[in-house]
This record gives sequence, structure tokens and C-alpha cells, in this order.
Amino acid sequence: MLNYILRRLLLMIPTLLGIMFISFCIIQFVPGGPVERMISQLQGHSVDATARFGGGGGGDMAVGAAGGGDGAVSKYRGAQGLDPELVAELEKMYGFDKPAHERFIQMVKNYAVFNLGESYYRDVSVIDLVLEKMPVSISLGLWSTLIIYLISIPLGIRKAVKDGQAFDIWTSAAVFVGYAIPSFMFAILLIILFAGGRYFDLFPIRGLVSDNWQDMNWWQVSLDYIWHMILPVAAMVISGFAGLTMLTKNSFLDEIGKHYVLTARAKGLAEKDLLYGHVFRNAMLIVIAGFPSAFIAIFFTGSLLIEVIFSLDGLGLLSYESVINRDYPVVLGTLYIFSLMGLIMTLVRDVVYVLVDPRIDFEARTV
Repeated sequence: MLNYILRRLLLMIPTLLGIMFISFCIIQFVPGGPVERMISQLQGHSVDATARFGGGGGGDMAVGAAGGGDGAVSKYRGAQGLDPELVAELEKMYGFDKPAHERFIQMVKNYAVFNLGESYYRDVSVIDLVLEKMPVSISLGLWSTLIIYLISIPLGIRKAVKDGQAFDIWTSAAVFVGYAIPSFMFAILLIILFAGGRYFDLFPIRGLVSDNWQDMNWWQVSLDYIWHMILPVAAMVISGFAGLTMLTKNSFLDEIGKHYVLTARAKGLAEKDLLYGHVFRNAMLIVIAGFPSAFIAIFFTGSLLIEVIFSLDGLGLLSYESVINRDYPVVLGTLYIFSLMGLIMTLVRDVVYVLVDPRIDFEARTV
């Protein structure tokens, strides 16, 4: 197993390089980069252009995007009438004075040591931004995924055992509701009901902790944190448990109908021992296989609207705003972090595979 893990870790290197290369190439064709944006500001506010030029910037970054090249004014929309030297200075300020391949090579070298550069517009390093927003996304992703699995797996097993009976039928109604209504709709409903929207004012709708958290002791901070997380996590859990519940149920139903289960039951093996001693191990493999993608989806894309609705400043919101603002160091930096996390979670999945079913031997496979 150790050799397999080492091979997978080595395989992450070309995989990350491929993701970074494709992302870098795509960004080259995105219009409205930071140089064009600054040119637009200079053209629209010529009176204080010098002040804007002097105060802007995200450092001498080498993680470029659209534009780049030798500083020719004609490359940029709206650059007519500006001094070519000023445009060249703008390119240098944003790191676009170098050819694209040099910028990419420099980006790879920097990312290898987790130097993700600096944001163009926030005057702070990307790694500091990621670390600042990470607690929000980890809180949403970790607690939501954990609670979804704690609810869905027992519920799915119970539905499989009671297939076609009253319990299976009425719980299916709750599952269908979870399928049909997205998390942000539940979030709005929870705010209306419990966060002062119209009825009760029981929970806050902003931040992870209260403004005076520094004056609290550790257990007060813990309770305050839970108080703030109840509604956003509830909104994500309500809409997220349906798919995993049905996956668990169908997986167990498939195993229960196999010959080895019928044979064991005919020999008089207790139903509980049969279910959790034999069926569980085989049926859980497909559930475990979906854990990395489920966690990453909740961690990033699934939490974007929840972060907006509950004013939680996390990585999902940061990535979205960075794309809108063409803050390319942040875009590429967060994409790099998420790609790395996804690859690591996939490796964790394979390790858990072996823990659940020791018959699986990854050493015999070629990566």
C-alpha cells in the first residue's frame, strides 16, 4: 500500500501541471484583464490618473493572463491616446511584460513552494487570502459533509431493509423534497422563519462568530460558533442528504439480492450479523467512492450561494469575486488549492477503500 501511495503522490505532479497549464491557457483568451481595467480607469478619470496609477497594483506578479507581450498600445482596448511608456509600465506592474511561457514557468516555480503571488486589487498575498477565508469554507464543508453522511447512511440502510414498507414510503417524501429544492431556497426559508425575516429571531445571519468573541472564554466562543453555523449548515444538509441516501439504499438493495446473502440467510445467520458483517462492507464501497467529490462540491461550489446569503466570507465567494474582477493570481491560486485538495481526497478515498475491504489490493494495480 505504501508503494501505491508514493506512486499516487508522484502522479499528482503531472496532474497539477496539466490543470495549471490548461487554466493558464484559457485565461490568456479572457478579455478585460487587469491592464485593460487600469487603462479604462485612467481614460475615465484622467484628472487623478497619476494617483490611481501609483496606488494600484498587485506587485510584480508572474502569473499572467490576457494581454502580455511587448507593450504595444494597440493590444488593449481603449489604450489609444495613452503614452506607450505608461502602458508598458502597467504591463510591468502586473507582470505582463514577459512572454506567456516565461510567466507560466515562473508560476510553476512559485507554486511549487506555495508562493501564490499577490492579489492585484487587495494588496495582500494570495496564500494569506486563502488562509483567511479557509475557516469559513472548512466549517461549511466539513460539518455539512459529516452530518449528511451521519444522516444518509443509517437512513439509506433502513430504507433498504424496509423497502416498499411504510417507513420507506414516507421517508421518500422527505428525500424528494431534498432533491427538488436547492440549498439556497432552504437558506432563504430558514432566514424567514428563524433569523428575523418574519417570524422568529433566534439565529444570526452574519459571520462565524459574534463581534465580541475576543471577550469570550473558550466554551462561550464554541457555543457562539455553533449558534452561527446552525442555519447555513442546516440549509446545506437538507438539500444534500437526498442523493447519498438513495445511493446508500440502492447499493444495499443490490447487495442484499446477491446469492451469498441468500445463502447466509438460509444457513440461519442472524439478520443483523448478515447486514453489518457482510453486506455493509461491500455496499459501502460505492458510498465511500463518492466522498471526495461530495466534500469538494460542498466545500466550494455548493457553499457559494450559502456564503452570500449568510454573509460568510469564504473561499467560494472569494473565487467568484476574483473571476468577476479578473484578479488572476487569486483565480489561479484558489484553483491550485482546490485541485490539490481534490487529488489528496481521492487518495484518501483509496486508503479508506482498503480499510473497509482488506480484499482490495492496490499494490497489484498499475497507477
